[in-house]
Amino acid sequence: MAHIELINGKWNTLSLAEQLGNIGSEVSRTKRWQGKEETSFVNASERALELFDLTLDDIRWRGRHKEIARAREVFCDALFDGKEYSSSLVDLDKYFFHFAVLARVQIA
Repeated sequence: MAHIELINGKWNTLSLAEQLGNIGSEVSRTKRWQGKEETSFVNASERALELFDLTLDDIRWRGRHKEIARAREVFCDALFDGKEYSSSLVDLDKYFFHFAVLARVQIA
């Protein structure tokens, strides 16, 4: 577990936009390392999956569970060359970027 401090309760204090923005940071790192450095690529993808799972475990988002789970599924597809959904890390990076912007606006 790479995000020990988040597992210990901080994650559940973040808004959905903040959680998805943080997932997006790991998606961006995964994209950055894809095809360049395998260890960094795997580590970033594992951290992203960990954050997806923490978000899915957050009871506040039970009504959004299918949407979050589908985003996780599409991320996994992108890791394996988008064979099922024609997904890509580039497209997912763009998708999650909007949540990071929204989170910044909410914080300000």
